[in-house]
Amino acid sequence: MASDLETKAKEAFIDDHFELALDLYSQAIELKLKNAELYADRAQANIKLNNLPEAVADANKAIELDPSFSKAYLRKATACVKLEEYQTAKGALEIGAALAPGESRFSELIKECEERIAEEAGDLPKHTLEEVMTNVVPAKEVEPDKDLPDPVTVAPLPKPTHRHEFYQKPEEVVVTIFAKGIPCDCVSVDYGEQILSVAINVPGKDAYCFQPRLFGKIIPDKCKYDVLSTKIEIRLAKAEPIQWASLEFSREVAVPQRVDVSSVTANQRPVYPSSKPKRVDWDKLEAEVKKEEKDEKLDGDAALNKFFRDIYQDADEDTRRAMQKSFVESNGTVLSTNWKEVGAKKVEGSPPDGMEVKKWEY
Repeated sequence: MASDLETKAKEAFIDDHFELALDLYSQAIELKLKNAELYADRAQANIKLNNLPEAVADANKAIELDPSFSKAYLRKATACVKLEEYQTAKGALEIGAALAPGESRFSELIKECEERIAEEAGDLPKHTLEEVMTNVVPAKEVEPDKDLPDPVTVAPLPKPTHRHEFYQKPEEVVVTIFAKGIPCDCVSVDYGEQILSVAINVPGKDAYCFQPRLFGKIIPDKCKYDVLSTKIEIRLAKAEPIQWASLEFSREVAVPQRVDVSSVTANQRPVYPSSKPKRVDWDKLEAEVKKEEKDEKLDGDAALNKFFRDIYQDADEDTRRAMQKSFVESNGTVLSTNWKEVGAKKVEGSPPDGMEVKKWEY
Protein backbone atom coordinates (compact mmCIF):
# COMPACT_ATOMS: atom_id res chain seq x y z
CA MET A 1 0.00 0.00 0.00
CA ALA A 2 2.78 2.45 0.93
CA SER A 3 4.69 1.64 -2.27
CA ASP A 4 1.55 2.29 -4.35
CA LEU A 5 1.10 5.66 -2.68
CA GLU A 6 4.76 6.48 -3.26
CA THR A 7 4.48 5.62 -6.97
CA LYS A 8 1.38 7.77 -7.37
CA ALA A 9 3.07 10.60 -5.48
CA LYS A 10 6.05 10.53 -7.86
CA GLU A 11 3.70 10.56 -10.85
CA ALA A 12 1.76 13.50 -9.42
CA PHE A 13 5.02 15.37 -8.76
CA ILE A 14 6.28 14.89 -12.32
CA ASP A 15 2.93 16.16 -13.63
CA ASP A 16 3.34 19.29 -11.46
CA HIS A 17 0.50 18.31 -9.13
CA PHE A 18 2.58 19.22 -6.10
CA GLU A 19 -0.25 19.47 -3.55
CA LEU A 20 -1.51 16.02 -4.49
CA ALA A 21 2.04 14.67 -4.32
CA LEU A 22 2.45 16.18 -0.86
CA ASP A 23 -0.75 14.54 0.40
CA LEU A 24 0.20 11.17 -1.08
CA TYR A 25 3.68 11.28 0.44
CA SER A 26 2.12 12.15 3.81
CA GLN A 27 -0.17 9.12 3.63
CA ALA A 28 2.75 6.89 2.66
CA ILE A 29 4.78 8.19 5.59
CA GLU A 30 1.96 7.30 7.99
CA LEU A 31 2.36 3.68 6.83
CA LYS A 32 6.18 3.72 6.76
CA LEU A 33 7.30 6.11 9.49
CA LYS A 34 11.00 5.27 9.24
CA ASN A 35 11.55 5.67 5.51
CA ALA A 36 14.11 8.40 4.83
CA GLU A 37 13.40 8.39 1.08
CA LEU A 38 9.75 9.36 1.65
CA TYR A 39 10.69 12.29 3.90
CA ALA A 40 13.24 13.54 1.36
CA ASP A 41 10.70 13.32 -1.45
CA ARG A 42 8.07 15.11 0.61
CA ALA A 43 10.66 17.80 1.33
CA GLN A 44 11.01 18.33 -2.42
CA ALA A 45 7.21 18.69 -2.77
CA ASN A 46 7.22 21.22 0.07
CA ILE A 47 9.98 23.17 -1.67
CA LYS A 48 7.89 23.35 -4.84
CA LEU A 49 4.94 24.65 -2.79
CA ASN A 50 7.23 27.13 -1.02
CA ASN A 51 6.57 25.42 2.34
CA LEU A 52 10.20 25.99 3.23
CA PRO A 53 10.24 25.44 7.01
CA GLU A 54 8.30 22.19 6.47
CA ALA A 55 10.82 21.17 3.81
CA VAL A 56 13.72 21.71 6.23
CA ALA A 57 11.90 19.68 8.90
CA ASP A 58 11.32 16.79 6.46
CA ALA A 59 14.95 16.87 5.34
CA ASN A 60 16.11 16.85 8.98
CA LYS A 61 13.90 13.82 9.65
CA ALA A 62 15.36 12.01 6.63
CA ILE A 63 18.87 12.77 7.88
CA GLU A 64 17.94 11.52 11.35
CA LEU A 65 16.69 8.24 9.88
CA ASP A 66 19.63 7.83 7.48
CA PRO A 67 22.65 10.09 8.16
CA SER A 68 24.39 8.76 5.00
CA PHE A 69 21.53 9.78 2.66
CA SER A 70 23.13 12.51 0.52
CA LYS A 71 19.88 13.57 -1.17
CA ALA A 72 18.43 14.61 2.19
CA TYR A 73 21.30 17.08 2.68
CA LEU A 74 20.68 18.49 -0.81
CA ARG A 75 16.97 18.96 -0.02
CA LYS A 76 17.82 20.73 3.25
CA ALA A 77 20.35 22.99 1.53
CA THR A 78 17.92 23.89 -1.26
CA ALA A 79 15.24 24.95 1.23
CA CYS A 80 17.76 26.87 3.35
CA VAL A 81 19.08 28.75 0.31
CA LYS A 82 15.53 29.89 -0.49
CA LEU A 83 15.21 30.97 3.14
CA GLU A 84 18.51 32.85 2.78
CA GLU A 85 20.08 30.71 5.50
CA TYR A 86 23.37 30.30 3.69
CA GLN A 87 25.49 29.15 6.64
CA THR A 88 23.07 26.30 7.40
CA ALA A 89 22.85 25.44 3.69
CA LYS A 90 26.63 25.37 3.34
CA GLY A 91 26.97 23.04 6.34
CA ALA A 92 24.46 20.59 4.85
CA LEU A 93 26.11 20.76 1.41
CA GLU A 94 29.57 20.02 2.82
CA ILE A 95 28.29 16.87 4.52
CA GLY A 96 26.42 15.83 1.37
CA ALA A 97 29.50 16.42 -0.78
CA ALA A 98 31.54 14.14 1.49
CA LEU A 99 28.91 11.42 1.08
CA ALA A 100 28.63 11.85 -2.71
CA PRO A 101 32.07 13.02 -3.98
CA GLY A 102 31.10 12.71 -7.65
CA GLU A 103 28.02 14.91 -7.41
CA SER A 104 28.77 18.33 -8.92
CA ARG A 105 25.63 19.98 -7.55
CA PHE A 106 27.11 20.11 -4.07
CA SER A 107 30.31 21.91 -5.09
CA GLU A 108 28.38 24.39 -7.27
CA LEU A 109 25.97 25.30 -4.50
CA ILE A 110 28.75 25.47 -1.89
CA LYS A 111 30.50 28.07 -4.06
CA GLU A 112 27.31 30.08 -4.40
CA CYS A 113 26.66 29.93 -0.63
CA GLU A 114 30.18 31.16 0.07
CA GLU A 115 29.63 34.10 -2.29
CA ARG A 116 26.32 34.94 -0.64
CA ILE A 117 27.89 34.74 2.82
CA ALA A 118 30.68 37.07 1.68
CA GLU A 119 28.07 39.34 0.12
CA GLU A 120 26.21 39.59 3.43
CA ALA A 121 29.51 40.58 5.02
CA GLY A 122 29.87 43.34 2.39
CA ASP A 123 32.74 41.78 0.45
CA LEU A 124 30.99 41.03 -2.88
CA PRO A 125 28.39 42.69 -5.15
CA LYS A 126 24.88 41.28 -4.93
CA HIS A 127 23.69 38.71 -7.47
CA THR A 128 21.15 35.93 -7.46
CA LEU A 129 21.24 32.16 -7.22
CA GLU A 130 18.57 31.58 -9.87
CA GLU A 131 21.07 30.72 -12.61
CA VAL A 132 22.84 27.98 -10.72
CA MET A 133 19.57 26.65 -9.30
CA THR A 134 18.00 26.41 -12.77
CA ASN A 135 21.12 24.77 -14.21
CA VAL A 136 21.15 22.04 -11.57
CA VAL A 137 20.46 18.67 -13.16
CA PRO A 138 17.58 17.00 -11.29
CA ALA A 139 18.03 13.59 -9.76
CA LYS A 140 16.68 10.64 -11.71
CA GLU A 141 12.93 10.51 -11.38
CA VAL A 142 10.23 8.07 -12.42
CA GLU A 143 9.08 8.53 -16.03
CA PRO A 144 5.85 10.59 -16.18
CA ASP A 145 2.54 8.96 -16.92
CA LYS A 146 0.19 10.90 -19.16
CA ASP A 147 -2.79 9.86 -17.09
CA LEU A 148 -3.42 11.41 -13.72
CA PRO A 149 -3.17 9.07 -10.71
CA ASP A 150 -6.27 7.45 -9.40
CA PRO A 151 -8.28 9.57 -6.96
CA VAL A 152 -7.08 9.09 -3.41
CA THR A 153 -8.85 10.16 -0.26
CA VAL A 154 -6.71 12.83 1.38
CA ALA A 155 -6.72 12.98 5.17
CA PRO A 156 -7.28 16.53 6.47
CA LEU A 157 -4.40 18.20 8.31
CA PRO A 158 -4.84 18.13 12.11
CA LYS A 159 -5.86 21.38 13.76
CA PRO A 160 -3.36 22.92 16.20
CA THR A 161 -3.93 21.46 19.65
CA HIS A 162 -1.92 24.04 21.60
CA ARG A 163 -1.94 27.82 21.41
CA HIS A 164 1.26 29.86 21.45
CA GLU A 165 2.29 33.43 22.21
CA PHE A 166 5.55 35.34 22.33
CA TYR A 167 7.22 38.39 23.81
CA GLN A 168 10.66 39.87 23.31
CA LYS A 169 13.58 41.63 24.92
CA PRO A 170 16.39 43.45 23.08
CA GLU A 171 18.54 40.32 23.08
CA GLU A 172 16.00 37.47 22.86
CA VAL A 173 12.50 36.35 21.90
CA VAL A 174 10.57 34.07 24.25
CA VAL A 175 8.00 31.76 22.65
CA THR A 176 5.50 30.02 24.93
CA ILE A 177 3.48 26.99 23.83
CA PHE A 178 0.72 26.25 26.33
CA ALA A 179 0.73 22.46 26.68
CA LYS A 180 -0.02 20.78 30.02
CA GLY A 181 1.71 17.70 31.34
CA ILE A 182 3.89 16.94 28.30
CA PRO A 183 6.80 14.54 29.04
CA CYS A 184 10.20 15.96 28.13
CA ASP A 185 11.04 13.03 25.87
CA CYS A 186 7.94 13.75 23.75
CA VAL A 187 9.16 17.25 22.82
CA SER A 188 11.60 17.99 20.01
CA VAL A 189 12.87 21.51 19.25
CA ASP A 190 15.25 22.36 16.39
CA TYR A 191 16.70 25.73 15.38
CA GLY A 192 17.98 27.15 12.10
CA GLU A 193 19.31 30.60 11.21
CA GLN A 194 15.73 31.80 10.77
CA ILE A 195 13.66 28.69 11.50
CA LEU A 196 12.06 27.26 14.61
CA SER A 197 10.75 23.70 14.51
CA VAL A 198 8.74 22.33 17.44
CA ALA A 199 7.22 18.84 17.49
CA ILE A 200 5.17 17.26 20.28
CA ASN A 201 4.47 13.55 19.89
CA VAL A 202 2.59 12.03 22.83
CA PRO A 203 1.50 8.39 22.33
CA GLY A 204 -2.24 8.15 21.83
CA LYS A 205 -2.67 11.85 21.01
CA ASP A 206 -2.57 13.90 17.81
CA ALA A 207 0.90 15.14 16.93
CA TYR A 208 1.57 18.87 17.23
CA CYS A 209 3.94 20.62 14.85
CA PHE A 210 4.91 24.30 14.81
CA GLN A 211 7.46 25.34 12.15
CA PRO A 212 7.48 29.08 11.51
CA ARG A 213 10.01 31.01 9.49
CA LEU A 214 11.03 33.61 12.03
CA PHE A 215 10.86 37.38 11.60
CA GLY A 216 14.60 37.76 12.19
CA LYS A 217 17.72 35.62 12.37
CA ILE A 218 18.76 33.84 15.56
CA ILE A 219 21.87 32.20 17.00
CA PRO A 220 20.97 28.46 17.19
CA ASP A 221 23.79 27.55 19.61
CA LYS A 222 22.51 30.07 22.17
CA CYS A 223 18.85 29.07 21.95
CA LYS A 224 17.29 26.82 24.59
CA TYR A 225 13.96 25.54 25.83
CA ASP A 226 12.35 24.25 29.02
CA VAL A 227 9.45 21.83 29.36
CA LEU A 228 7.37 22.97 32.36
CA SER A 229 4.22 21.54 33.92
CA THR A 230 1.83 23.81 31.99
CA LYS A 231 3.88 25.07 29.04
CA ILE A 232 6.97 24.81 26.86
CA GLU A 233 9.12 27.94 27.01
CA ILE A 234 11.57 28.54 24.15
CA ARG A 235 14.21 31.27 24.32
CA LEU A 236 15.55 32.40 20.94
CA ALA A 237 18.79 34.41 20.98
CA LYS A 238 18.56 37.25 18.45
CA ALA A 239 21.41 37.56 15.95
CA GLU A 240 20.83 41.33 15.97
CA PRO A 241 19.22 43.55 18.65
CA ILE A 242 16.32 44.58 16.41
CA GLN A 243 12.64 44.93 17.28
CA TRP A 244 10.61 42.08 15.77
CA ALA A 245 7.27 43.32 14.45
CA SER A 246 5.90 39.76 14.62
CA LEU A 247 7.07 36.25 15.38
CA GLU A 248 6.82 35.01 11.81
CA PHE A 249 8.49 36.41 8.70
CA SER A 250 6.48 38.54 6.27
CA ARG A 251 7.71 40.42 3.22
CA GLU A 252 5.03 43.05 3.80
CA VAL A 253 6.46 44.13 7.16
CA ALA A 254 8.77 47.17 7.12
CA VAL A 255 12.46 46.87 7.99
CA PRO A 256 12.73 46.80 11.81
CA GLN A 257 14.64 49.36 13.81
CA ARG A 258 17.74 48.44 15.75
CA VAL A 259 17.34 48.53 19.51
CA ASP A 260 19.95 50.37 21.58
CA VAL A 261 20.61 47.72 24.22
CA SER A 262 22.66 50.08 26.38
CA SER A 263 19.66 52.39 26.79
CA VAL A 264 17.43 49.63 28.17
CA THR A 265 17.60 49.43 31.95
CA ALA A 266 17.04 46.34 34.03
CA ASN A 267 13.89 47.85 35.56
CA GLN A 268 12.14 48.28 32.22
CA ARG A 269 9.54 45.69 31.36
CA PRO A 270 9.99 43.72 28.10
CA VAL A 271 7.87 44.73 25.13
CA TYR A 272 4.96 42.42 24.30
CA PRO A 273 4.19 42.80 20.58
CA SER A 274 1.54 40.78 18.77
CA SER A 275 1.06 39.82 15.15
CA LYS A 276 -2.70 39.74 15.69
CA PRO A 277 -4.85 42.74 14.72
CA LYS A 278 -6.62 42.79 18.08
CA ARG A 279 -5.02 44.09 21.26
CA VAL A 280 -3.83 41.47 23.76
CA ASP A 281 -3.49 42.22 27.46
CA TRP A 282 -0.18 40.46 28.06
CA ASP A 283 -0.03 41.34 31.76
CA LYS A 284 -3.41 39.72 32.27
CA LEU A 285 -2.31 36.67 30.28
CA GLU A 286 0.84 36.34 32.39
CA ALA A 287 -1.22 36.61 35.58
CA GLU A 288 -3.59 33.91 34.34
CA VAL A 289 -0.70 31.54 33.62
CA LYS A 290 0.80 32.13 37.06
CA LYS A 291 -2.61 31.57 38.69
CA GLU A 292 -3.03 28.39 36.67
CA GLU A 293 0.35 27.14 37.89
CA LYS A 294 -0.52 28.11 41.47
CA ASP A 295 -3.88 26.31 41.37
CA GLU A 296 -2.43 23.20 39.79
CA LYS A 297 -3.39 20.11 41.80
CA LEU A 298 -0.45 17.99 42.92
CA ASP A 299 -0.21 14.71 44.81
CA GLY A 300 2.08 13.24 47.48
CA ASP A 301 5.37 14.92 48.33
CA ALA A 302 4.96 17.45 45.53
CA ALA A 303 1.72 18.74 47.06
CA LEU A 304 3.28 18.91 50.54
CA ASN A 305 6.35 20.75 49.29
CA LYS A 306 4.16 23.23 47.44
CA PHE A 307 2.10 23.81 50.60
CA PHE A 308 5.19 24.67 52.67
CA ARG A 309 6.66 26.73 49.84
CA ASP A 310 3.52 28.83 49.65
CA ILE A 311 3.57 29.38 53.42
CA TYR A 312 7.20 30.50 53.28
CA GLN A 313 6.64 32.76 50.28
CA ASP A 314 3.77 34.69 51.94
CA ALA A 315 5.30 34.78 55.44
CA ASP A 316 6.95 37.70 57.26
CA GLU A 317 10.65 37.75 58.20
CA ASP A 318 10.21 36.25 61.71
CA THR A 319 8.12 33.38 60.38
CA ARG A 320 10.72 32.58 57.73
CA ARG A 321 13.52 32.64 60.32
CA ALA A 322 11.49 30.30 62.53
CA MET A 323 10.91 27.86 59.67
CA GLN A 324 14.58 27.84 58.68
CA LYS A 325 15.93 27.44 62.25
CA SER A 326 13.48 24.73 63.30
CA PHE A 327 13.99 22.70 60.15
CA VAL A 328 17.80 22.81 60.27
CA GLU A 329 18.24 22.21 64.03
CA SER A 330 15.73 19.33 64.11
CA ASN A 331 17.33 17.60 61.12
CA GLY A 332 14.17 18.11 59.08
CA THR A 333 11.73 16.66 61.63
CA VAL A 334 10.20 19.94 62.92
CA LEU A 335 8.88 22.93 61.00
CA SER A 336 7.68 25.78 63.23
CA THR A 337 6.41 29.27 62.35
CA ASN A 338 6.61 30.64 65.94
CA TRP A 339 9.82 32.67 66.21
CA LYS A 340 9.24 33.60 69.87
CA GLU A 341 9.32 29.94 70.81
CA VAL A 342 11.99 28.79 68.33
CA GLY A 343 14.33 31.75 68.78
CA ALA A 344 14.71 31.25 72.53
CA LYS A 345 16.12 27.72 72.46
CA LYS A 346 17.54 24.98 70.32
CA VAL A 347 14.92 22.92 68.51
CA GLU A 348 15.20 19.23 69.31
CA GLY A 349 14.35 16.58 66.73
CA SER A 350 10.88 15.04 66.85
CA PRO A 351 10.87 11.83 64.79
CA PRO A 352 7.66 10.06 63.69
CA ASP A 353 6.14 7.39 65.94
CA GLY A 354 8.17 4.20 66.02
CA MET A 355 11.42 5.94 65.00
CA GLU A 356 14.23 7.61 66.89
CA VAL A 357 16.75 10.37 66.24
CA LYS A 358 20.31 9.08 65.89
CA LYS A 359 23.32 11.38 66.12
CA TRP A 360 26.18 10.55 63.83
CA GLU A 361 29.79 10.98 64.87
CA TYR A 362 32.05 12.53 62.22
